[in-house]
Amino acid sequence: MKQVIFYLLAAILISTNCFSQELKPFPLSSVRLLDGPFKQAQQVDLEYIKALDPDRLLAPYLIDAGIPVKAKRYGNWENTGLDGHIGGHYLTALSLMYASTGDEEAKKRLDYMINELAKCQEKNGNGYVGGVPDGQKMWEEIKKGDIDAGGFSLNHKWVPLYNIHKIYAGLRDAYLIGGNEKAKGMLIKLTDWCIDLTANLSDAQVQDILRSEHGGLNEVFADVTAITGEDKYLELAKRFSHEVILDPLLHQEDKLTGLHANTQIPKIIGFKRVAEVAKDSTWANASNFFWETVVNKRTVSIGGNSVREHFHPESDFSSMIESNQGPETCNTYNMIKLAKMLYLSNPQQKYIDYFERAMYNHILSSQHPTKGGFVYFTPMRPRHYRVYSQPQEGFWCCVGSGLENHGKYGELIYAHDSENLYVNLFIPSTLEWKEKGLSLEQTTKFPYEENSELTLKLKKAAKFSINIRYPSWVTEGRFSVLVNGKEVAIDKTNPTFASIQRKWKNGDKISFELPMSTKAEYMPDNSPWISFVHGPIVLAAKTDTTKLKGLFADGSRMGHIASDDYYPIETAPILVDASKNYVSKVVPVEGKPLTFTFSEIYPEQYKDLTLVPFYTVHEARYMIYWPVTTPEEWEKRKEDIRVKEQAMLALEAQTVDQIAPGEQQPESDHNFKAEKTESGIYNGRFWRHAEGWFSYDLKNKKNEATKLRVTYSALDKGRTFDILINDEILATVKIDDLKGSGFVDVDYELSEKMRDSDKLNLKFAAHEGSVAGGIYYIRLMK
Repeated sequence: MKQVIFYLLAAILISTNCFSQELKPFPLSSVRLLDGPFKQAQQVDLEYIKALDPDRLLAPYLIDAGIPVKAKRYGNWENTGLDGHIGGHYLTALSLMYASTGDEEAKKRLDYMINELAKCQEKNGNGYVGGVPDGQKMWEEIKKGDIDAGGFSLNHKWVPLYNIHKIYAGLRDAYLIGGNEKAKGMLIKLTDWCIDLTANLSDAQVQDILRSEHGGLNEVFADVTAITGEDKYLELAKRFSHEVILDPLLHQEDKLTGLHANTQIPKIIGFKRVAEVAKDSTWANASNFFWETVVNKRTVSIGGNSVREHFHPESDFSSMIESNQGPETCNTYNMIKLAKMLYLSNPQQKYIDYFERAMYNHILSSQHPTKGGFVYFTPMRPRHYRVYSQPQEGFWCCVGSGLENHGKYGELIYAHDSENLYVNLFIPSTLEWKEKGLSLEQTTKFPYEENSELTLKLKKAAKFSINIRYPSWVTEGRFSVLVNGKEVAIDKTNPTFASIQRKWKNGDKISFELPMSTKAEYMPDNSPWISFVHGPIVLAAKTDTTKLKGLFADGSRMGHIASDDYYPIETAPILVDASKNYVSKVVPVEGKPLTFTFSEIYPEQYKDLTLVPFYTVHEARYMIYWPVTTPEEWEKRKEDIRVKEQAMLALEAQTVDQIAPGEQQPESDHNFKAEKTESGIYNGRFWRHAEGWFSYDLKNKKNEATKLRVTYSALDKGRTFDILINDEILATVKIDDLKGSGFVDVDYELSEKMRDSDKLNLKFAAHEGSVAGGIYYIRLMK
């Protein structure tokens, strides 16, 4: 056994403790990335940011304030109801990029944007600045108590609170991160406007408003409290905390199934921030419970969650495998933010492990590494693909968060307490801790090499601790640390950090080994699907590059969805092993780090597949999750999948257009309008009904449709309503007359006049004293 040497004379003490004290992040301006995939992603993002025209992003704000525009506003979501939301994200992205790189063009654009927005705020005269179409009229209605809130609408506008949250956050970040003093005053004025907006509303009315998606407004209001020291803003933050979501979390209850995922996550970030400002541990505990529930029960290996933007049942991930709308990048953007907050207040290994996993495998992979462009959905479906935005075309929510994501990779590589340094991530970078007189350079090719080295520069020798994270994925018993080339002992009883305390001097070097191994991770519901993870790196395989329609999306409303053919799941490559030791099938390729092949895989055509880090897989169909089985189960499994897939694919082939009522994007995509309507979830399926009416525009581009299929629940007894298409009654529905039980599909033949129209306005209208619906699904069919 190697002799363990303790360097007592050098006063080196190595231990691995769970630290209870809070940590503080370094400002982004103190950290600079060195060459590697993260710096490359940063630079590609910077070019994308510069490709955008600030005047076009400002146009919705100028229009709202009655000021002549300098350029035409952008299209896509920027002129269909969410006008201005990217402008808010842009402020944050510019602030992050300027702080991270010192790029003067980013600073120039930031200051220009703030000056132009200040003109809008001044013209409005009441502190308000926003790009919501006809927003000022709507806000006056709200102020008077005339409130019509739904999950994704407020007074018939598309999530206007969510929209203005982006400008709130952008102004905050322009001040706190970008150093623009004018933004501080504008932020305070805008927050005072919100206080005035809601001053005469009851708490119940505010909670009614919060049924509409509203981003993280409570977080920003708590931040304004911290900036100003005024309690009135903390009170506003608490009023804007959605009690329907908060109360179950306070009681440690998981009520998330069916909820729109990214509507909720910013609220929870806000709960955590309110807890920090108010020093309220109960709200902090609620945020932690949410994080534990989502990460441990609802998150796939890349760190993402949700299907078609919603939390699916934790016990059934089949929709994750089947759908082309897997984890949404915005969700992970926010879950990483929450993990960072939890880690800094309580630096436990689980938070930073998740942060790292999600950053490498979802966030880094969500931008094209050379051409730029951001990914909305990352399908887990075998042999599907992703779609990338283009600067002048796509303005989705994940473009806004994407602009930010790749400008802040330096935010948690290092942290500190009052005296000591913490090394959290193994990314080539430099750190300048001015207050300590310390500069540091981290040199590493991780994850392609399993080590890293720190070189210290000190103005004068100083005694303090350097704490190196001990990741959970390190191969057991093989983590080692050397100071100036000499190994030091590590107590592994409580592995969070290796803490090295000594009197450090200029030129000292710390090197550490980070040995990794490959493991198989099952889908969280323990269904027979696994992904392979090497250390923190999720491995994937390119399967082919066929049928990638819309790979670089145009400006169409559905352009963010990878809508080309589904390849049948039953024909996907599969791993078969009697002992279920599937990781034994993965073989490293000699001389090629992080590259693996399979010793055995079926069918034979896939024998040459290569596993590589998922973040390197682009412009291709791919596999992250692999079906697994034993020889005895294989034939039955293939047949079960085949029958289910055949029915699904046949239905999709027959479908001209479709809507999932109660889900945000399908409804927004189809010009949803309504009066006196509600939506919800029953038995795992979304529904919508109305005491008044609700309508959609269906697309019949090739005039192929011959019938409408509507899904009902036979339990909705006593309801009578009309179905109208282009104001012509298609059918009068009495739920009591439906044949069957449970969910029931009913087909309605279209008239010749309806078939000849390429746009069909579909309306469900309740009879007097009754209810229209519930409607569970709608298909326009050949």
